[in-house]
Amino acid sequence: QVQLAESGGGLVQAGESLRLSCAASGSIFSVNAMGWFRQAPGKQREFVATITRVGGTSYADSVKGRFTISRDNAKNTVYLQMSRLKPEDTAIYYCKAQMSSGSTSYWGQGTQVTVSS
Repeated sequence: QVQLAESGGGLVQAGESLRLSCAASGSIFSVNAMGWFRQAPGKQREFVATITRVGGTSYADSVKGRFTISRDNAKNTVYLQMSRLKPEDTAIYYCKAQMSSGSTSYWGQGTQVTVSS
């Protein structure tokens, strides 16, 4: 199993930046990719960004050019640097670990990001 702990959320104004962290523990050697998802009130959870074991990245169109996902393998931590934040980025942000088996994934508890206009 893998345990994930997100941190770094908060309240910011539009245009400001925020960095989220996701610390992983447990069977991390079996993790193939890590990702960030978000869920706004009344909406479904949606994909934000992902990074593979070898560093390949992918982003949702809505965050391309503003968000950057990265990982520190020595610290078993994945980051989401969010810049030029918009009110529509307001959501609970969740970290996800996708295991090498492909069928198993783990989620963190989430961290709230609120962007005021």
